[in-house]
Amino acid sequence: MTLLMLAWKSLKSRAVTTGLTIFSIALSVMLLVGVDRVRDGAQAGFSGTLSQTDLVVGARGGSLPLLLYAVFHIGTGNNDISIDSYNHFRNHPSVAWTIPISLGDSHHGFRVVATDDNFYEHYRYRRDHTIQFAEGTRPSGIFDAAIGSEVAARLGYKLGQKIVLSHGLERVSLENHADKPFTVVGILARTSTPVDRALYITLYGDEAMHIDWKDGTPPAIGEEIPASKIHKEDLHIDQISAFLLRTKSRVDTLLLQREINTYKGEPLTAIIPAFALQDLWSVLGYADIALSLVSAAVLVVGLLAMLIALYTVLNERRREIAILRAIGLHARQIFGLFVLESALISALGTLLGLGAVYVLLWLFHVPIETHFGIPLAMVGLSQRVVLYVFGVIFAGALLGCIPAWGAYRRGLVDGLNAH
Repeated sequence: MTLLMLAWKSLKSRAVTTGLTIFSIALSVMLLVGVDRVRDGAQAGFSGTLSQTDLVVGARGGSLPLLLYAVFHIGTGNNDISIDSYNHFRNHPSVAWTIPISLGDSHHGFRVVATDDNFYEHYRYRRDHTIQFAEGTRPSGIFDAAIGSEVAARLGYKLGQKIVLSHGLERVSLENHADKPFTVVGILARTSTPVDRALYITLYGDEAMHIDWKDGTPPAIGEEIPASKIHKEDLHIDQISAFLLRTKSRVDTLLLQREINTYKGEPLTAIIPAFALQDLWSVLGYADIALSLVSAAVLVVGLLAMLIALYTVLNERRREIAILRAIGLHARQIFGLFVLESALISALGTLLGLGAVYVLLWLFHVPIETHFGIPLAMVGLSQRVVLYVFGVIFAGALLGCIPAWGAYRRGLVDGLNAH
């Protein structure tokens, strides 16, 4: 305990140098641990977005673009699929339920998702969490809309609000469906998934918006069909963007996936979400390794800065060392004092950096989800992070042996004769 108190008071007497050294180590640890926590948080966030869905089905194309488009609303789809193909597999004897999805419109940068009641009944996230409403109810009328919690918070929308949807995905679109406004009838409870950043309408609502459009071209002035004259029986849904499905038995998943991928009606792609996510992590793995190497290099620089700081003041502390020897401290205790100082600096810097990582994640995970569409879950300590913590403290103590050995060799007479 005496050595610990001496080490602490010695560090306090050099508060500026000690503080800068601790800060450099904290910054290094923050980068190293931050890369690890962001990676694990992103994996947990992406993995938790969709649960209990066995297959995601869309037009023929890559598995990763389909997953990002249909589930995370990132990017654009290749083509739509016919409603006949959807109905074929919706009524398949191996299928328990399906959720149709139609994308293509937006509102102030937020995606508009057209779906049906199956979305509210069967969609699951983070294992078994269901879609809940903070206010209102699910859309039922042609021009009803439900909005995610982030949309409601960012745009300040309330129940009964009239909103105009835009054609395309641009944040500021010149092609608006101003003649067919929607009414907000429900606000979804927060899920911390891409669900929060979207607006939900019915498939009939999506069809009604484009009833007077031809080949993606808006109607000429005077040719618009008023919303009041559009009835459900006049609407015919021909295409959707993709659909989610769950099989009645897990054994049927691979068989159904093969059947969909070889379907002769039209070229389709069926993917298993978990496998597609593994492809995503493998793609991002190289960037993760590069960032980790850079962070490790910064950490080495921080530890070397601590070594330089301790070794630089060694000559200035000759008289201090001599006085400690004179009052009875053995050379081994002087050695231990320097090692303890470096271990304390490493420990304080590590704890400060670790705390900074979680504070920053807590502050910025929602803005990152909102602006970049990347869900970040708040994850706890991992075995690797614990290894980092003890590794940095051990490395700091080990480097402290270098100035400690210099102090050990300084004799009592050398210290008393120092000028």
